[in-house]
Amino acid sequence: MALDASRDYPLGTRRRDLLRTPSGKPFAALALGADVDAADLRATPDTLRLQAEVARDTGRSQLADNLVRAAELASVPQETILAIYTALRPRRSTAAELEAWAARLEELGAPANAAFVREAGAVYAERGLLAL
Repeated sequence: MALDASRDYPLGTRRRDLLRTPSGKPFAALALGADVDAADLRATPDTLRLQAEVARDTGRSQLADNLVRAAELASVPQETILAIYTALRPRRSTAAELEAWAARLEELGAPANAAFVREAGAVYAERGLLAL
């Protein structure tokens, strides 16, 4: 059955059948007192992509883009995310360093995030915010 943003949102209430935990448990298995691992309380890339679809269908394209990037980052190691976050601070990285991070993100299967880092690099260059 296709997702209908106007009818199916919020997914956790109306389309629980589409949602799974990171370990694959059905969303409906999450309940007070249930045997649930802390990792099962995280959003999965699939859930984030579904939320992005809902956002796009309701005209919230910027939110949808953010959710797509979040879905990509769900499988990127936390240390890598923190390193990229630091690299994106003004005057912390050269254009070449930001390009290297973008290439790394592409290797990790995060092309939307790679494009975001490249866009930030271009804006930083334009505004004089790159490291020398």
